Amino acid sequence: MTIAAYTLAAVLNVFILFIGVRFLLQPFAAAAGYGVPATQDRAYLEIKGVRDTTFGVVGLVLLIFAGAQAEAWYMLAVALAPIGDTFIVLRHGGSKAVAFGVHLATAAVVLISSALLFLA
Repeated sequence: MTIAAYTLAAVLNVFILFIGVRFLLQPFAAAAGYGVPATQDRAYLEIKGVRDTTFGVVGLVLLIFAGAQAEAWYMLAVALAPIGDTFIVLRHGGSKAVAFGVHLATAAVVLISSALLFLA
């Protein structure tokens, strides 16, 4: 179970790191994938890029240097971000499929990762 917990946490951290970098390099394409397309306000898209990149880096650092328990608490706390993203997409007329199928599903997987790490 420890290998599965660490692997899932590492994959999730690398994935959010990738999303953050995509928001920095291709902000409008990334926003469309997020569920709320944007045609301006690049600065706000880049803020999301920095946020997500930071989440990924901090998660990897905790996993490598602090261990499963610290990463589990981190994942538990950081699950708030995709839950918030779900509501943002819905509030701004985005697709329910993206809101629930991407953002809320991500929150669920992050919470599962947290639980596995607590058990590791």
